[in-house]
Order: sequence, then C-alpha cells, then structure tokens
Amino acid sequence: MRDELLDLAGALKDHILSERESRSGVSRLYLKGDLGALYPVPPDTDDPERESGVVMSVPSVTLEDIRTELGDCTRCKLHGGRLNIVFGEGNPHADLLFVGEAPGRDEDQQGRPFVGRAGQLLTDIIKAMGLTRDAVYICNILKCRPPENRNPEPDEIAACEPFLVKQLQSIQPRVICALGKFAAQTLLKTDTAISVLRGRFHSYHEMRLMPTYHPAYLLRNPGAKKQVWEDVQMIMKELQQES
Repeated sequence: MRDELLDLAGALKDHILSERESRSGVSRLYLKGDLGALYPVPPDTDDPERESGVVMSVPSVTLEDIRTELGDCTRCKLHGGRLNIVFGEGNPHADLLFVGEAPGRDEDQQGRPFVGRAGQLLTDIIKAMGLTRDAVYICNILKCRPPENRNPEPDEIAACEPFLVKQLQSIQPRVICALGKFAAQTLLKTDTAISVLRGRFHSYHEMRLMPTYHPAYLLRNPGAKKQVWEDVQMIMKELQQES
C-alpha cells in the first residue's frame, strides 16, 4: 500500500508540473512528506517541514476564467428578464472585497455593480476609507437582477453562489465586507439578523468577514450610517494590521 501511495504521489507531481508548463497563472502547493499529502501553502508561510517535501506551482483560476465559465448563464429563471450579467469589477488582487445582494435596475442596464444611488453611497464610503473603487473588488451574491428588485430566492442563490465562491477564492481578499442581510446570511449560512451579525468579524474560509448594513438600507435609514462607519473603521484597522 505504501508503494502504491508513493507511485500515486509521483504521478500527481508529474501531472501538476506538466500543467504548469501549459498554462499561465500559478499558485503554490506543497507536497508534504513521502506520502504526498497535498495542501496549499501561502508564499510567506514558515513551515518547519517544508524541507522534507517538494514545493510546486500549479495553475490558478483567474476572474477571466470564472467569467468564461459563467458564460451567457441560464442556470436559473432570472436570465429571462435580465439585460446584463453583473459579474463584478475592481482589483483582482484586492485586500478588501464588498459583496452585496443582487443587481438593481441601474446595475442591470450598465452591467456593473453598485452604480445607482446605493452605489454612489458605497463609493463615498470607500473614499472615506482612503481607497478608490479600483483598489477594491465589488460584486453581488446574484449576477442577475430579480424582478422588481425582490429578495433573492433559494434556487437563485444556489445557482449563483458557486461563482461567488470561486471569485473569492481567486481574489483571496484579506477582508470581506458583506453588505446587507442576504449577503451576510448567505456567506455565513445563518438566519441571524444583520443587526446582530454586524459590529464584529466572522470567519469565512479563513478570511475575515465583516457584515454591515446595505447602502440601500442607509438611504432609507440614515441614522444607521454611524453603525456602518463603526464597522468600516474596524475593517480599516484590520487592513492596517495585516499590511
């Protein structure tokens, strides 16, 4: 059995090295020990057992790859009423990623996330943080607009969420800011109210996630801006500590 595992590990290594030569874009993997347990290691990780294994490079998935896979999506009923898929935009290596609920009318028309009134407020928040939209990444749980901006339905989330997860895996932000109830509850797999979730960091696939109120909610309830600014300040502090 041991010999078979070693042969398997060698074959896997050869396959990965072959893929590396044929594709661009790589992420680091470490083949640990003589049994070939394969797991990802960040470039700055100090691993005392690193010398006992083999460090290899394998292809990584880019946002362009994910958008190509999404294609002219017809995976749920929303495709019938949309004008444009709203995939997301910003820095593909952003430290901070904002994720909202779904595109609205302006986003559907332009094919860009957060470009309406709520989007302008988000832009103002980003500027107040000392950043620009180009420095962060902005996307939504859903890539298509629900009719009349109704709430996302479970089957729509189920069809779209895998692409959001792939976006997060590709970008690897230091902090995710979940804007509103649906973004926070979808990512954290909870039905806890946003008023309870906000104000503290949560863990999402080893990334820090801060839920806060959606900018559209702030347009209706401007008194909540103080709480959002408190959440944003915690994000800024976290990013400064990580830098």
